[in-house]
Amino acid sequence: MNGFIKSTKETNKIVIIETEGYLNNEGGEAVSAICYEKINEGQNKFLLNMAGTKVVNSIGVSILIEIIEKLQEVDGKIGYYNLAPIVSKTFNIMGLTKYSSVFETEEEAVNGL
Repeated sequence: MNGFIKSTKETNKIVIIETEGYLNNEGGEAVSAICYEKINEGQNKFLLNMAGTKVVNSIGVSILIEIIEKLQEVDGKIGYYNLAPIVSKTFNIMGLTKYSSVFETEEEAVNGL
């Protein structure tokens, strides 16, 4: 795993990816590599625990949009939780929240996805 992915686990057939650091091209590519691998294995639900991510850029967001598009092809979903206020605002401004979900806690996210 690269430095951006802190951990991955599966709960209730949902892949949970914990991130740490800057969601830029490298961070986005690390997330997409895991998502695409798991999609190829038949998984279609993902959550990002972004407690350790305080900054995102447009490239990172565009990679998340590509993941969302791929998930739409397999009737999948992605959600995020533990977002810093600025990350939440960025996701809203860039339209991610129209096609994915934001939750406060892991429990809420697992139940809501």
